[in-house]
Amino acid sequence: MSKSNVRRHALEKGMTLKDAQKILNQSFFPKSLKKVYPVGLQKSTSSLSLSSLSLSLSQNSNDSSSQADSLTPLDEDISLALRLISVSPRQRREPTAAKTAQQLNTEPGELKRCNWATKNSDKAYIEFHDECWGVPAYDDNKLFELLALSGLLMDYNWTEILRRKETLREVFAEFDPYTVAKMEEKEIMEIASNKALSLAESRVMCIADNAKCIMKIIRECGSFSSYIWGFVNHKPIINRYKYPRNVPLRSPKAEALSKDMVKRGFRFVGPVIVHSFIQAAGLTIDHLVDCYRHDECVSLAERPWRHI
Repeated sequence: MSKSNVRRHALEKGMTLKDAQKILNQSFFPKSLKKVYPVGLQKSTSSLSLSSLSLSLSQNSNDSSSQADSLTPLDEDISLALRLISVSPRQRREPTAAKTAQQLNTEPGELKRCNWATKNSDKAYIEFHDECWGVPAYDDNKLFELLALSGLLMDYNWTEILRRKETLREVFAEFDPYTVAKMEEKEIMEIASNKALSLAESRVMCIADNAKCIMKIIRECGSFSSYIWGFVNHKPIINRYKYPRNVPLRSPKAEALSKDMVKRGFRFVGPVIVHSFIQAAGLTIDHLVDCYRHDECVSLAERPWRHI
């Protein structure tokens, strides 16, 4: 390549580290010039070393032509090449990382979540997604709580429900089915009149009646957990959905559980509500595959033991 074409080639085509090294070593450092520029370009990740090299070349050039007032065209071409290859690997990678983050609809360094849990979502909803949703739950109180919260989806969305979660835990005795099953009409009326909850009396009665049904199951099966997990053979169903549209609103397992619960006297336990319940309780892992919680919940689901 002629010296007159070096600048145009570098500006129009760009120059990689390898190409610049090749051009500089082969074109700019013939044997006749090595006495003037007694250095060779080596691969380096340090922009400081390359800057030092550029300074050294300039000094050598000035020393070899003391009468010159400015750099020669060859010096300018070499300096240009050095500037092109002086970008550190980290700087070269950053645009790619930013582009990847943009494609994932996240900021650089931000955790990738399911599409329905965005950076604009309520804090309570994000915490629910990150800490609870999809985590296998085996405690009777926890399962009762998630069943009660899922039942409220008939009136509210998850965000509205989760904002009331702490108050619900307080009025329903941490969702202890034994205590809730013994609630009398006066207590139910007090909960229904709680303005912070805005629950209809029928919804409060539903939760109390479901607690009674859970107590019957505990006497029959040993625990509410054993009964619930029996519908998935005591092993979480691991799904690998890629898009939100792939996640169903109901499933055969949810329909079977819903049908049996209705027979046992449970209320507000249709297939859609029950499917929301088993998603939250980790009986089915429905996090999208590119969500950071998917692999974490799968690891919990694949532990070498199962609930009895």
